[in-house]
Amino acid sequence: MTRKNLILLAGLGSVLLLGGAFVFQAFGYAPCKLCLWQRWPHAAAIVIAGLGVLITHRLLPWLGAVPAATTGAIGVFHAGVEQKWWEGPTTCTSGPVGGLSADELMNQILAAPLIRCDEIPWSLFGVSMAGWNALISFALAAIWVMAATRRV
Repeated sequence: MTRKNLILLAGLGSVLLLGGAFVFQAFGYAPCKLCLWQRWPHAAAIVIAGLGVLITHRLLPWLGAVPAATTGAIGVFHAGVEQKWWEGPTTCTSGPVGGLSADELMNQILAAPLIRCDEIPWSLFGVSMAGWNALISFALAAIWVMAATRRV
Protein backbone atom coordinates (compact mmCIF):
# COMPACT_ATOMS: atom_id res chain seq x y z
CA MET A 1 0.00 0.00 0.00
CA THR A 2 1.35 3.43 -0.87
CA ARG A 3 1.93 6.23 1.62
CA LYS A 4 -0.96 8.21 0.15
CA ASN A 5 -3.33 5.22 0.45
CA LEU A 6 -2.32 4.68 4.07
CA ILE A 7 -2.94 8.37 4.81
CA LEU A 8 -6.36 8.11 3.19
CA LEU A 9 -7.14 4.97 5.21
CA ALA A 10 -6.16 6.64 8.47
CA GLY A 11 -8.15 9.75 7.58
CA LEU A 12 -11.16 7.63 6.65
CA GLY A 13 -10.91 5.90 10.02
CA SER A 14 -11.15 9.24 11.81
CA VAL A 15 -14.06 10.26 9.56
CA LEU A 16 -15.89 7.06 10.49
CA LEU A 17 -15.19 7.40 14.23
CA LEU A 18 -16.24 11.04 14.28
CA GLY A 19 -19.27 10.30 12.13
CA GLY A 20 -20.19 7.42 14.42
CA ALA A 21 -20.03 9.75 17.42
CA PHE A 22 -22.47 12.11 15.72
CA VAL A 23 -24.78 9.21 14.82
CA PHE A 24 -24.83 8.05 18.45
CA GLN A 25 -25.55 11.64 19.47
CA ALA A 26 -28.45 11.78 16.99
CA PHE A 27 -29.86 8.64 18.64
CA GLY A 28 -29.90 10.36 22.04
CA TYR A 29 -26.45 9.51 23.45
CA ALA A 30 -25.40 13.02 24.42
CA PRO A 31 -21.62 13.42 24.74
CA CYS A 32 -19.94 14.18 28.03
CA LYS A 33 -16.96 16.50 28.36
CA LEU A 34 -14.40 13.73 27.74
CA CYS A 35 -16.35 12.51 24.72
CA LEU A 36 -16.07 15.98 23.22
CA TRP A 37 -12.34 16.07 23.99
CA GLN A 38 -11.93 12.86 21.98
CA ARG A 39 -13.56 14.40 18.90
CA TRP A 40 -11.16 17.29 18.32
CA PRO A 41 -8.07 15.19 17.53
CA HIS A 42 -10.09 13.23 14.97
CA ALA A 43 -11.01 16.50 13.28
CA ALA A 44 -7.32 17.44 13.20
CA ALA A 45 -6.39 14.02 11.74
CA ILE A 46 -9.01 14.48 9.02
CA VAL A 47 -7.54 17.85 8.07
CA ILE A 48 -4.02 16.40 8.04
CA ALA A 49 -5.21 13.49 5.87
CA GLY A 50 -6.74 15.99 3.47
CA LEU A 51 -3.43 17.81 3.27
CA GLY A 52 -1.68 14.47 2.79
CA VAL A 53 -3.55 13.98 -0.46
CA LEU A 54 -2.17 17.28 -1.74
CA ILE A 55 1.24 17.42 -0.07
CA THR A 56 3.70 14.56 -0.23
CA HIS A 57 6.06 15.75 2.50
CA ARG A 58 7.33 12.86 4.64
CA LEU A 59 6.67 14.73 7.90
CA LEU A 60 2.92 14.93 7.32
CA PRO A 61 2.09 11.34 8.35
CA TRP A 62 4.02 11.84 11.59
CA LEU A 63 1.82 14.88 12.22
CA GLY A 64 -1.23 12.69 11.60
CA ALA A 65 -0.09 10.11 14.12
CA VAL A 66 -0.08 12.72 16.90
CA PRO A 67 -3.84 13.45 16.98
CA ALA A 68 -4.66 9.75 16.49
CA ALA A 69 -2.52 8.79 19.48
CA THR A 70 -3.85 11.77 21.46
CA THR A 71 -7.50 10.78 21.04
CA GLY A 72 -6.52 7.20 21.86
CA ALA A 73 -4.92 8.37 25.11
CA ILE A 74 -7.97 10.45 25.99
CA GLY A 75 -10.10 7.37 25.27
CA VAL A 76 -8.00 5.28 27.67
CA PHE A 77 -8.34 7.97 30.33
CA HIS A 78 -12.10 8.18 29.74
CA ALA A 79 -12.52 4.40 29.89
CA GLY A 80 -10.61 4.42 33.19
CA VAL A 81 -12.95 7.09 34.54
CA GLU A 82 -15.94 4.98 33.45
CA GLN A 83 -14.51 1.93 35.21
CA LYS A 84 -13.83 4.03 38.35
CA TRP A 85 -10.08 3.29 38.13
CA TRP A 86 -9.39 7.00 38.61
CA GLU A 87 -11.35 10.21 38.85
CA GLY A 88 -12.21 12.31 35.86
CA PRO A 89 -12.60 16.07 35.64
CA THR A 90 -14.70 17.39 38.50
CA THR A 91 -17.01 19.05 35.99
CA CYS A 92 -18.28 15.73 34.64
CA THR A 93 -18.19 13.26 37.52
CA SER A 94 -20.06 13.19 40.78
CA GLY A 95 -18.23 14.89 43.59
CA PRO A 96 -18.13 14.13 47.31
CA VAL A 97 -21.18 15.03 49.33
CA GLY A 98 -19.73 14.89 52.85
CA GLY A 99 -19.29 18.12 54.76
CA LEU A 100 -21.61 20.18 52.58
CA SER A 101 -24.50 22.18 53.92
CA ALA A 102 -27.91 21.67 52.37
CA ASP A 103 -27.52 24.90 50.39
CA GLU A 104 -24.03 23.93 49.16
CA LEU A 105 -25.29 20.50 48.17
CA MET A 106 -28.24 22.03 46.31
CA ASN A 107 -25.92 24.44 44.50
CA GLN A 108 -23.64 21.51 43.54
CA ILE A 109 -26.61 19.54 42.21
CA LEU A 110 -27.97 22.49 40.23
CA ALA A 111 -24.54 23.29 38.78
CA ALA A 112 -23.78 19.67 37.85
CA PRO A 113 -23.84 18.82 34.14
CA LEU A 114 -26.46 16.39 32.92
CA ILE A 115 -24.03 14.03 31.19
CA ARG A 116 -21.53 12.31 33.44
CA CYS A 117 -18.15 11.01 32.28
CA ASP A 118 -18.07 8.20 34.82
CA GLU A 119 -21.08 6.31 33.47
CA ILE A 120 -21.08 3.91 30.52
CA PRO A 121 -24.09 4.71 28.33
CA TRP A 122 -23.33 2.00 25.71
CA SER A 123 -20.90 -0.87 25.30
CA LEU A 124 -20.18 -3.69 22.86
CA PHE A 125 -18.48 -6.90 24.04
CA GLY A 126 -17.86 -5.20 27.39
CA VAL A 127 -15.98 -2.28 25.82
CA SER A 128 -17.45 1.23 26.10
CA MET A 129 -17.50 3.82 23.33
CA ALA A 130 -14.46 5.46 24.93
CA GLY A 131 -12.67 2.11 24.95
CA TRP A 132 -13.49 1.46 21.30
CA ASN A 133 -12.28 4.93 20.41
CA ALA A 134 -8.99 4.21 22.17
CA LEU A 135 -8.46 0.84 20.47
CA ILE A 136 -9.33 2.04 16.98
CA SER A 137 -7.46 5.33 17.38
CA PHE A 138 -4.24 3.55 18.37
CA ALA A 139 -4.68 1.33 15.28
CA LEU A 140 -5.08 4.50 13.21
CA ALA A 141 -1.93 5.93 14.80
CA ALA A 142 -0.12 2.77 13.70
CA ILE A 143 -1.39 3.28 10.15
CA TRP A 144 -0.10 6.86 10.25
CA VAL A 145 3.31 5.56 11.38
CA MET A 146 3.29 2.98 8.58
CA ALA A 147 2.60 5.81 6.13
CA ALA A 148 5.45 7.84 7.59
CA THR A 149 7.91 4.99 7.20
CA ARG A 150 6.98 4.18 3.60
CA ARG A 151 9.51 5.24 1.03
CA VAL A 152 6.93 6.28 -1.55
